[in-house]
Amino acid sequence: MSEPSSRGAERDLFRDTWVRYLGYANEVGEAFRSLVPAAVVWLSYGVASSYVLADAIDKGKKAGKVPSPEAGRSARVTVAVVDTFVWQALASVAIPGFTINRVCATSLYVLGTATRWPLAVRKWTTTALGLLVIPIIIHPIDRWVSGLPPGLQPAQALPLSGEAQLLLTPPWYLSCALAHSLLCSNLLLLLGDADARRPGVRGCGI
Repeated sequence: MSEPSSRGAERDLFRDTWVRYLGYANEVGEAFRSLVPAAVVWLSYGVASSYVLADAIDKGKKAGKVPSPEAGRSARVTVAVVDTFVWQALASVAIPGFTINRVCATSLYVLGTATRWPLAVRKWTTTALGLLVIPIIIHPIDRWVSGLPPGLQPAQALPLSGEAQLLLTPPWYLSCALAHSLLCSNLLLLLGDADARRPGVRGCGI
């Protein structure tokens, strides 16, 4: 009886439930951009960004509950929040939103030059195409942002040498990963210095 309850306790509200799909609200907004006011599209970005922020705060709270020296708690929480926010912003908002925006803009332009369909028909066709593309791109984008080669799930990833990882990793991901690593490293250094200046505290412990 305790096993099902422990599985339920491990369920992540922001990753394992329907709440995850709120992160893709902006993609739906982009698909409908040609049919709705711009304010509606920006509202969809607000919903998706709120999801990203809520998930980052949740991961920060969980990091703060992990037993560890008190001196390193603030650094660990900050890095957890920044790490989650950066990668969720990329995987759920920025990259998918840009992709759907370009798909819809390109299809509307092509339909306008290659057909004589009425404008309303072209717009609805563009919206339908954008909605159909969403489920196709979300999982590859999640894997790319996680640094996994296309076609591999996290549980299927095998340990590879450094050269193999570089060959299988997209160049833009390497740039994002480098920037992300530098950001987290600087945060750790800044927070470590702040902890070191507190009376009775000897560094961040990380």
